[in-house]
Amino acid sequence: VQLQASGGGLVQAGGSRRLSCVASGRTFRSYCMGWFRQAPGKEREFVATITGAGGSTYYSDSVKGRFTISRDNAKNTVYLQMNSLKPEDTAVYFCAASYYSGSVYYTEIYQYASWGQGTQVTVSS
Repeated sequence: VQLQASGGGLVQAGGSRRLSCVASGRTFRSYCMGWFRQAPGKEREFVATITGAGGSTYYSDSVKGRFTISRDNAKNTVYLQMNSLKPEDTAVYFCAASYYSGSVYYTEIYQYASWGQGTQVTVSS
């Protein structure tokens, strides 16, 4: 599957941003999708995930209550709504499609088969 992420940019602390990721190339609706991020000098880390049917979501502690992951299977798109942004949220954000379908979500990098190119989010203080 090919993934194309967009929506990044510069935003002030406390602001909001919505990222989008459009998928093509295989049956999108079945697969668990995730968002990860990588800040300069740091390892890529898990942010949020959503099951194929969209029934279950899971977030890292650092974004819980501020970010919301959702998907529109009719549009082959997964979203990440980011509210109350903080300077420490500054990173390149990547969407990813897992190897697995079903009602289980995944949080580890190795569980994801396909990755988008990343979109930069910069939060100014």
